[in-house]
Amino acid sequence: MAKTPKLDLTQRPRRLRRQPSRRALVAETVVRAADLIAPLFVVEGKARPEPIASMPGVFRLCIDDLVKECRELHKLGVPAVALFPKLSPKLKDEEGSEALNPETLVLRAVRAVKKAVPELTVITDVALDPYTSHGHDGVLNDAKDDVDNDRTVTILGRMAVLQAEAGVDFVAPSDMMDGRVGHIRKSLDAAGFTDAGILAYSAKYNSAYYGPFRDAVGSAQAAGTRLLSKATYQMNPANRREAVSEVQLDVAEGADIVMVKPAGAYLDIIREVRNAVRVPVAAYQVSGEYAQIHAAARLGWLDLARCRDESLLAIKRAGADMILTYFAKEVAKQLR
Repeated sequence: MAKTPKLDLTQRPRRLRRQPSRRALVAETVVRAADLIAPLFVVEGKARPEPIASMPGVFRLCIDDLVKECRELHKLGVPAVALFPKLSPKLKDEEGSEALNPETLVLRAVRAVKKAVPELTVITDVALDPYTSHGHDGVLNDAKDDVDNDRTVTILGRMAVLQAEAGVDFVAPSDMMDGRVGHIRKSLDAAGFTDAGILAYSAKYNSAYYGPFRDAVGSAQAAGTRLLSKATYQMNPANRREAVSEVQLDVAEGADIVMVKPAGAYLDIIREVRNAVRVPVAAYQVSGEYAQIHAAARLGWLDLARCRDESLLAIKRAGADMILTYFAKEVAKQLR
């Protein structure tokens, strides 16, 4: 058989891909445990962890189990957790008044975690949807056909101060009300919490990918109602320039970190935001993204670990400095 002649090529990019060690040397993007934030759900009582059917491997945890989970995450090198409460319907009303209870579930959870693992960064959600009987992120107007922006913002400021008093490191307004970052910053500073940071959900879209999360915290009823949809305050998925405007407003009002949510279907938005601001950029790989990878893997259509890792790598490559993901613990274990 005749010998195949070698092509006269100056550049052979495959030389850099020939073996794993070479590929590692030239990798442009790396996902580390230190890049990850673990969202965790907390419930009242002493019950065993409650599985969330639409989110395999994710559980609602009582405070004792939450503390254990936080200890494990810290040992694995995950630097931060984001806490979300699942309240009894008996504690919910139209005003979300339980959010201003100094002994509400999430505040007790923050105190317990910070006492047990003080080195761990704790982030708390600032929005009323876990607390309102209608499931919206704010209080409604008299006609019940819109969220009252300014009255909601006033409540969010009080929420943020209570969370800072409990010891939280970052408050994370996820409500998408106009002016809430500025009001929260002023409220925190006036109360003496100048070191409490703001991780703003700056570009939060009205996405179809939030379903499992809403089941987890019990706010699914507000995804779309006859009188009021979350589309009146969350962003239109069609809009790109608007995301940059929202982010720049939040930075001007005092946001320390800005976030894009969801992540996987919004990689272009992450890159736009990264190019537009100097502050750190977070991205939230949301419950629907997590669930769809698991669902396809269960059917044998995708390799779970490879798709998980590729999805996180893509988010980081797009420009995210940190990623909220339900895969945080298992990825950190794998990296160990």
